[in-house]
Amino acid sequence: MAQVSAGVLAYRIRPGGPEFLLAHPGGPYWARQDEAAWSIPKGLVEEGEAHWDAAAREFAEELGSAVAGHPEPLAPVKLKSGKLIVAWMIEADFDPATLASNEFEMEWPPRSGRMRSFPEVDRAQWFDRRTALIKIHPGQRPLLEEAIVKLAAG
Repeated sequence: MAQVSAGVLAYRIRPGGPEFLLAHPGGPYWARQDEAAWSIPKGLVEEGEAHWDAAAREFAEELGSAVAGHPEPLAPVKLKSGKLIVAWMIEADFDPATLASNEFEMEWPPRSGRMRSFPEVDRAQWFDRRTALIKIHPGQRPLLEEAIVKLAAG
């Protein structure tokens, strides 16, 4: 059975149009990557966990802030790896300056025998529609595109 990740695509309405909250993955592999590297806050669904509960948990773990409001489901996206992403769009007003991500450990540098901690998310930022389409990981782009269409339809 394929792995399932659940996530939240937060948006806010501004005079120039909607803005979308994306998270930049932490750790040395992503440090110098920007375009097509950002993600919605998301993570693996634990056994027996409801998908929305996992999405809300991951948002809180990766950004340090609870998500509240009325989530609207987006069509699931299947990645080339076989992983399935289920996501919801929700209006929110997260302040990126309050980012408090959980951390993970990995051996770094490789084969050094030294373990280091890195934040799962090293920064979060609001982007306008055009910029968000450039910044988001290509596998998650259909989620953003669907949200843009839904918001345009009112």
